[in-house]
Amino acid sequence: MNLLMNTHFLAIGTLGNMEIFIIAILVLVLFGAKKLPTFARSLGRSMGEFKKAREEFENELHRASDEVVSTPPASIKAPTTSSSTTTPSPASAAVERERDHHEA
Repeated sequence: MNLLMNTHFLAIGTLGNMEIFIIAILVLVLFGAKKLPTFARSLGRSMGEFKKAREEFENELHRASDEVVSTPPASIKAPTTSSSTTTPSPASAAVERERDHHEA
């Protein structure tokens, strides 16, 4: 019961015994006594699947971080281009033609 006493629910704050009791009554009224076991079972399955997915995600993160740490970075080489083999882009060629036209 201590676990329920210290439960924080979003930004509402801690839930006391009276709040938990009111929530339980509302759930009972909304879902009915016949559907309540089905609701609880599906809620339990959903929580189990969520926990499983969270654990898989955390394992994947740890595996990826271990892989990054253990793999040395590959050396990155800058592309080498000589000025004689580069071709001007169409935009720069148009600018040069316009400049030559105005100079003439």
